[in-house]
Amino acid sequence: METDQTIDQGSDEQAQTLAPQQTPPGPQEAITEPAKLLRIATMVRELLEETRQATIDEAGRARLREIYLRSFDELKEVLSPDLQEELAVLVPPMEAVPTESEIRVAQAQLVGWLEGLFHGIQAALFAQQAAARAQFEELRRRGLPTGQPPGPPQQPGGPGAYL
Repeated sequence: METDQTIDQGSDEQAQTLAPQQTPPGPQEAITEPAKLLRIATMVRELLEETRQATIDEAGRARLREIYLRSFDELKEVLSPDLQEELAVLVPPMEAVPTESEIRVAQAQLVGWLEGLFHGIQAALFAQQAAARAQFEELRRRGLPTGQPPGPPQQPGGPGAYL
């Protein structure tokens, strides 16, 4: 099931509201299609396991290179420009027909980068939850009803929509 949901790593509007004293965020690290990212990551991990268990001839290595390059291109489509640049620098595409060891190293690099990306997403989500919890506690501490936005309290019987 495809999704157009975006997962951000870093501060979003809610987190900025919660902690306005923080410095403005840098470039937004985002993933536009998390389901596609997970499918590609799972496939690359399985390929890495298969290459560890078997001896691969030249035709097999050529095919693995094609799959690797296609996966690399597909990943770039779902990543923000800053993550695309990081991927290109840390996990460069393979040149020519690689040896078995080159395939294993390249796939391990890619799997490691993807796992780091997933851990970064989890950390960002945890930070956002902690910031939302802190804002909720602050509202409770001030005695404001949690359903109202923060701001000056409304005066009972004061001017309203009807005079």
